[in-house]
Amino acid sequence: MASKDTQGVPDVVANRMARRIAIGTGIPTLMGMGVFVGSYLLVSRQILDIAPSTTLAASGACFFLGLLGLSFGVLSASWEEQPGSLLGTEQIGLNISRLRSSMKSTPIGSTPKTTGPKSSPPKSSSKKR
Repeated sequence: MASKDTQGVPDVVANRMARRIAIGTGIPTLMGMGVFVGSYLLVSRQILDIAPSTTLAASGACFFLGLLGLSFGVLSASWEEQPGSLLGTEQIGLNISRLRSSMKSTPIGSTPKTTGPKSSPPKSSSKKR
């Protein structure tokens, strides 16, 4: 069983990230589904003639915003006791630098580099004088 010191993300920070992710991905995802519903209603009631490609592009843009919201939710969460600001934009740079330093210190799935095959020590050459 892992101790609290070796545990990855503290519960307070994980909950903060989950809230930010839910908002950052939830709203754009609902908007993306709303584009389909709204487009259907407008076309079926002959209010507007909307091309299917336009509906697809608009909903795709909303789902892409949701993907960005996922990253923003993780990177904007404060790792301190205090929750930070509402948007957490001041935490993004700090969290990216933490991410980079953790990736440098513990490479996943990598093996130690070797300089090549081990060879015997060089033979000393005796020179005649």
